[in-house]
This record gives sequence, C-alpha cells and structure tokens, in this order.
Amino acid sequence: MSSIRTRFAPSPTGYLHVGGARTALYCYLFARQSGGDFILRVEDTDEERSTEDSMRMQLADLQWLGYEYQEGVDAKTLRDRGLFGPYRQSQRRSIYREHADRLLKEGKAYYCFLTDEEIERQREEAVRAGRPHQVVSPYRDWSLTDAEKKMAEGDVKPTVRFRVPDLTREYAFHDLVRGEVKFPSDMVGDFVLLRSGGMPVYNFCCVIDDALMKISHVLRAEEHLSNTLRQLMIYEAFGWAPPQFGHLSIILGPDRQKLSKRHGATSVNEYRERGYLPEALSNFIALLGWSSPKSQEILSMQELVEQFSLDRLHPAAAVFDEAKLKWVNSQHLRALPHDELWHQVEPFLVRAGLKLPEDAGWRDRSLQVFKTSMEVLSDAVELYRPLAKLPLQLNDEARDTLKWPSSRGVIEEWRAQLQLCGSAAYLSEAEFSAIQDKVKTNRGVKGKDLFMPIRVAIVGRPHGAELKILVPLIEKSTLIERADQVLAL
Repeated sequence: MSSIRTRFAPSPTGYLHVGGARTALYCYLFARQSGGDFILRVEDTDEERSTEDSMRMQLADLQWLGYEYQEGVDAKTLRDRGLFGPYRQSQRRSIYREHADRLLKEGKAYYCFLTDEEIERQREEAVRAGRPHQVVSPYRDWSLTDAEKKMAEGDVKPTVRFRVPDLTREYAFHDLVRGEVKFPSDMVGDFVLLRSGGMPVYNFCCVIDDALMKISHVLRAEEHLSNTLRQLMIYEAFGWAPPQFGHLSIILGPDRQKLSKRHGATSVNEYRERGYLPEALSNFIALLGWSSPKSQEILSMQELVEQFSLDRLHPAAAVFDEAKLKWVNSQHLRALPHDELWHQVEPFLVRAGLKLPEDAGWRDRSLQVFKTSMEVLSDAVELYRPLAKLPLQLNDEARDTLKWPSSRGVIEEWRAQLQLCGSAAYLSEAEFSAIQDKVKTNRGVKGKDLFMPIRVAIVGRPHGAELKILVPLIEKSTLIERADQVLAL
C-alpha cells in the first residue's frame, strides 16, 4: 500500500457537479503523479436525498472522465474493492457507533437530551443578545451512568455531542493551498456526533473514515474549510494524526457569483450530452485553480499527470468561462485521429436520424472538411445534415429565391448536367466547377442568379458552406432527387 492516499467522497444526491469533478481530478492526478492510491468513498448518510440512481450516475461520470480509482465502490458491479470497506457510509454505521462509544466512555463526548424546541429558544436568545449561537447543554457534566439511566427510564433518543475541550488556545494547520490557517478553540460549541436516530454527522464520519482508510492527503472544496476545526478536535480526541488538508479555490460563474444552475450547465453529464470530450473537460477544469509549469493551456491527461503538483494550486477564485471551455474542446477534438473522431461524432448523428454513407474514405473526407467547424461533437449534426439522405427543408429565403425569373431554368440545367456527368457516385470538385460553368454559359446567368438557385437545390437554402466543399460529399443520385423535389414545387 502506498503512503500517498487521496480520496474523493461524493454525496449521491444528484449528478456530479463540475466542482466535484475538479476535486476528483486533483486527487486522481496527485495520486498518479506520486505513485499513490486514489480511493472513491460514497458519503450517503443524507438518507432523504441520497439515491442509488444518483450514485450510479456519479460513478458513471467518473468512469467516463477516466479517473480510475484503486479502491472504492466499483462503477459496474457497485461492489466494494479494496481492504478498507465498506466504502459507503450508510454501511459503516456500526463502525461510527463503536467510535462514538469510545469517546463516551473516555468522557470526550456525552449524551444530550435537549429538544429541538429548547435549542431553538437558545438560538433566538443568542440572536437577541447579538452573539454567535452555540448550544449550551445542561447535560454536559452528566456522567455516562446517569445518562444511560435516563435512557433506560423512558423513550428518549438523545444525540451524542462532542465535549469541546475547555482550552483557550488556537488550533492551527498548514493548508496545502492557503498556507497557515488558525482557528480559536471557542469558535464552536459542543457539536453533534450522532443524531438522535443514530445517524452520524458529516464531520464525525469523515474523520473516522479518513483515519481508518489511511488517507494521507485531503483535497476538498473551500466550503469545507469551516469543518476543519471540528475535525481537528476529533482527531485529537482519538490521538490520531490528521491528514494534510488542502482547500481548493471556489469556482465562480461569469457574473462572479458561485457557479450554479442559473449559469447554465453545471454537471458533468450535461457537458457529456452536449458533446464535450472527457479529456477536454478535464483539461479545462484542471486550470480552474492550478497552472501548468510550462504555461500550457492544452494538455493531455498524461501531461496533466506529469506536470501536476500541489504547490501550483492557488486559492484565488476561478471563473468558469464556457467560451474558453468550447475552445479547449475544439483543440482536443481537432487533434483526434479521424477514426476516433468519427467514433465520438457518430452517436450524435444517429440520434438525429441522419443516414450517412458507411464508407471509411467518405467519412475521412467529410471530417477533413468539417472538423475545423466543430467546437463540440453535437455541432456535427447541422454540419452533416445536408449530406444525409433526407428531403430538402426549404426556408423562406429559399422559396423567395425560387421566384426569380431565371431560377427554374438554372435548376433544370443543373439537373441535366448532373445526368450527363459520368457514372461515378460522387462528383469531384473539378467536375462540380465544370458543371457550374456550363450552367452559367447555357443559361446566361452569373453571380447570385447562378449560385443561389443551385445552392437551394442542393441544401434547401441560398446561403451556407462553399458548394465545392459540400457537393463532392453528396451522392449524385441524391443531388438529382433534390433538384427534382425543387422543380416539382
């Protein structure tokens, strides 16, 4: 087992957010770069919101991104693999109970019988007095024997609270991203470890799991910084050395507010469905809080692994710029070999119902033409639509073009020349130019009176991509069928 052990611990309450994906990426990169282990743990103690479907979706997203972990809940079988399971917190309740009992016996925790109503009254009094609210429990100094006697006498379900040490001192740690961080011990009051129903709270689970799973480095979102004081206290109570913590920069939307759904897509799955490549998304989110020592903006996963280091993580807030993400994606997309690019593009074309030639040479030629116009894979749908065996859909401008006095004659001549042009399935670019010149000569037209009616008969609209590029990719029989369709109007 490696001495470097990182973990990603998502809560299965929805899709994997890009912020969570960035945390997972950094943990994965650091483990890979240092020859360590990357662990996947599922924090599903929120019984009301956690679902099996969400867990499956998040594991599938991590698998799509390619962040392979050595231990955790297997994405396909949902079974544990590794020596420190179970890796789902909901299956570790007996472990948490055992450790809570230890703290109770050692006097470092106590049973608290305060009701929600009593706690709320304390909160209201604190607000009126203008002071921070900290629970003051009259049961703090009860002995374990007295508490257990009260529990035996009636149907009461107390919480288990941590007894914060009566020490006026600072808790300090070195944050891997932010440097020295200090907390006063009186920043928190006695806090809950186990709820009245027996379910452990986040901070307690987190410490127990990280300690028992021998996690050496915890990289997590900035919002968890406030949890660190409670966790340090729990580590100290058990006599355990805490891991090294690093709290990552916050991700903002273009309005410099915390990234959320109001900014558009925020889940990995949404970007997958829109046609982003996993390596491009990883490249982009890696740069939201980290920078390449070589000042590279386009990096493969292997380059990310080779260049990643914790000392290049920075605490400044990062802005999620979707235009930049598209640019990064376009660079990765264009660098793909054509067979791999077609493999990525084809599902989008199939879902759109586009029937296209299966010839490998045709696919290679078409990608050579279109890949520079694609930012995301889904862009291929509209680029390839004119090439598919589909009836023309004429827009209003196309119908206006057909009303010009010379338009019908131009299309009739275009069709006639197509029929005269050999037996090959496709026109070459030179053949198309020669036919266009014959139409120009035979019908005495030029400029838009020549080009626009021909374009309407080919793609159903008078403007668009250069015809000399498109026509060699459309079967001659389809060109004739489309001309017939237009002439039948």
